[in-house]
Amino acid sequence: MKAIAPLTHQFPKLLVSSIRKSSGSSQNPVLVLELLGKALDQYPDIKTLKCVHSKAFNLCFHENPSLGIKLMRAYAACGEPGLARKVFEGIPERNVIFYNVMIRSYVNNHRYNDALLVFRDMVDGGFSPDNYTYPCVLKACSCSDNPRIGFQLHGVVFKVGFDLNLFVGNGLIALYGKCGCLLEARRVLGEMPSRDVVSWNSMVAGYVQNKRFDDALEICREMESLRHKPDAGTMASLLPALTDTSSEIISYVKQMFVNLEKKNLVSWNVMITAYMKNSMPEKAVDLYLQMEKCEVEPDAITCASVLPACGDLSALLLGRRIHEYVERKNLCPNLLLENSLIDMYARCGCLEDARRVFDRMKFRDVASWTSLISAYGMTGKGYNAVALFTEMLNSGQSPDSIAFVAIISACSHSGLYNEGKLYFKQMTDDYGITPRIEHFSCLVDLLGRSGRVDEAYNFIKQMPMEPNERIWGTLLSSCRVYSNMDIGLVAADKLLQLAPEESGYYVLLSNIYAKAGRWTEVTATRSLMKKRKIRKRPGISNVELNNQVHTFLAGDTSHPQSKEIYEELSVLVGKMKELGYVPETDSALHDVEEEDKECHLAVHSEKLAIVFAIMNTRESPIRITKNLRVCGDCHIAVKLISKIVQREIVVRDTNRFHHFKDGTCSCCDYW
Repeated sequence: MKAIAPLTHQFPKLLVSSIRKSSGSSQNPVLVLELLGKALDQYPDIKTLKCVHSKAFNLCFHENPSLGIKLMRAYAACGEPGLARKVFEGIPERNVIFYNVMIRSYVNNHRYNDALLVFRDMVDGGFSPDNYTYPCVLKACSCSDNPRIGFQLHGVVFKVGFDLNLFVGNGLIALYGKCGCLLEARRVLGEMPSRDVVSWNSMVAGYVQNKRFDDALEICREMESLRHKPDAGTMASLLPALTDTSSEIISYVKQMFVNLEKKNLVSWNVMITAYMKNSMPEKAVDLYLQMEKCEVEPDAITCASVLPACGDLSALLLGRRIHEYVERKNLCPNLLLENSLIDMYARCGCLEDARRVFDRMKFRDVASWTSLISAYGMTGKGYNAVALFTEMLNSGQSPDSIAFVAIISACSHSGLYNEGKLYFKQMTDDYGITPRIEHFSCLVDLLGRSGRVDEAYNFIKQMPMEPNERIWGTLLSSCRVYSNMDIGLVAADKLLQLAPEESGYYVLLSNIYAKAGRWTEVTATRSLMKKRKIRKRPGISNVELNNQVHTFLAGDTSHPQSKEIYEELSVLVGKMKELGYVPETDSALHDVEEEDKECHLAVHSEKLAIVFAIMNTRESPIRITKNLRVCGDCHIAVKLISKIVQREIVVRDTNRFHHFKDGTCSCCDYW
């Protein structure tokens, strides 16, 4: 097949060449007409199609019904329903088939209102719709703003007996489901004499679109009980239900995927997206690698879905490989895909690569600008973020509420107090955007990070909405940095009411007490955690090696190279102490001997991941992703390690990026 594929691709052009050769006084009209028809049957590209059309017109074949139908279908397949309409209007005697093809041409190109207008002309012209007309018109109704016409059509199809037609029934289910008329949709499904997988999928989609997820699962189970096997379309119908959803639905869809006899591209895409929507990037990446092994060729949707997972895991090598594939397959320009590339590189700390993708884009939306602004902010390059935000405004692109979150946050991470307050005012005064809780959180962070803890607290008290745990958490974090015990206790009290199960806030409070040397309170906080059965979230660090993500926990001994890692770490700690390293034992929250604190700090997950990378790689930089904020001791240690081993080390924690090089960090110790 591969050997003849290029010839098949050229087939319409070869036919056109044959037609040209047959032109002249001795040409055979029947032969020419047959050649033109064969050329159109191959669905040629638009250039070849116009050549065939021109030849048909010159030979006065443009009014031929058979050729007209083929021309209309070919133009519609090329995304040119307007040209299909010109062919339609040039046919002197039309029948119901012409109207059906024209309606379908509009529907397949998402011009639903135009399809309904053609349907009206068809009925006004005295033509009777058939079982091919109604499914297309019903789809146009459900996808447009004219569902009322679809409801009226239900009565018509009932009168003429088409309500028992499989495709008409499927169209009615989709229409009622889209409009939230689920009882009517269910009634249509129940009254259908025969159903196919599309019938069930349409009902599943109706329930999902109306957030009736349990009913959607029940339909799936009923479908299976009647020996109708779910397909990729079933999975796609369930996809909107898979955002931060219950593990039951995820497990059900996963089992559905496993049981598919034939997994097509859609099914792989749905499963990858399902994992990403539920914060399971490791599983998304693993599934993508399985897909590659099965020799299923990814498309733009696959790449756009898995790239965020690469960003979450700092799986830069895989991200670059996917980017190379995108370039090789010419999948760009594609706005969604290009935005995903920017986001992936940004999350991996590769600002130059992110900027390169951004600069090459032919079209940008506000998400494109926002991703790069956010990337500059997370890396502490606040001035670059401000410059890019100004460039966005000058380009004519209006910022949305998310863009303002990105720029105010960028100012916060770089200590740009005046600029951050100015953008908050600009958002409300110049753009009329009502601040949301995220904007207030960013401003509290801006004030708190710059040491204005009292001002941040007063700002919270004047907020027009009730502060949430994120607001109080941001304030508590600032209290820890600036040792503000009084306000810290207020923030902690609010947090323990709002989120009594969140271990991180107990740890922050313990940290405040520990810095003040109030070990009795530290013990009391720990006892409260124990009483409430709250366990501290373990520190986890990821590092990529040979397309595999290695995960380390604090004190981890499960890795195959653990013995060598600890030996190398011990050597490094000795060299660090020669350079003046003194463990910052304030980072250890236990009232124990200093020596024990040092041992506890030495086995933090990022240190283990960094040593593993040093042992197994030679190229800079080393990239680490951590699920918690980097502690003060690790920050000091990694600066020294970067100097000792002469390697750049990039650490992304929950707050930002830290680029360590030659004993310094890009955050300038402001984080």
